[in-house]
Amino acid sequence: MSVPLRLRARFGTVEADHARPEPVTVTVARVVRPQHRAAFERWAQDVLGVAARFPGNLGASLLHPGPGSSEYHLVYRFEDDRSLAAWERSSERRSALAHVEDMVDVERYQKVSGLESFFTRSPQPGPRWRMTVLTIAAVFLTTSLLQQFVMPHLAGWPLELRLLLSAVVVVLLLGHVLMPALTRVFARWLHPSR
Repeated sequence: MSVPLRLRARFGTVEADHARPEPVTVTVARVVRPQHRAAFERWAQDVLGVAARFPGNLGASLLHPGPGSSEYHLVYRFEDDRSLAAWERSSERRSALAHVEDMVDVERYQKVSGLESFFTRSPQPGPRWRMTVLTIAAVFLTTSLLQQFVMPHLAGWPLELRLLLSAVVVVLLLGHVLMPALTRVFARWLHPSR
């Protein structure tokens, strides 16, 4: 059993994790042939529109290449692995992929979830200050509780060990418990345009 899973089991949050799967973000990078850029952009907008209406989709966007590049990034965010798998196995996606093969030279696929997705921006982000406020509140709550209820019992420990323990607990709780839960609870506030 992993350390985060043991901590979640100890604090009674394992069952909640099964009830609330973590969001998943997929990025597909494609190097598009110069003569096909306009057609690719039309294709990408169509595909992203279909993906955005797919059950469990939390957002989809196209990132355009920088100067001197022809690498586009399609970003999809789904509420869980099951929703993503349904999209990836769908006939709509298969049909769309059949039309793009001749437009691209290189394709790379990357999927992140859990703690990794906490550090990636949403494809349709709301005001950044709102995520900052929510993160500060979560860190403040966690460190306050640690300082009041745990650290007084560890006063005999060396300072470095106390700081290490504090950092480990804060990161694990933020990445695996608090931020996934808070971003769900405050989803409408974080993304007011949805």
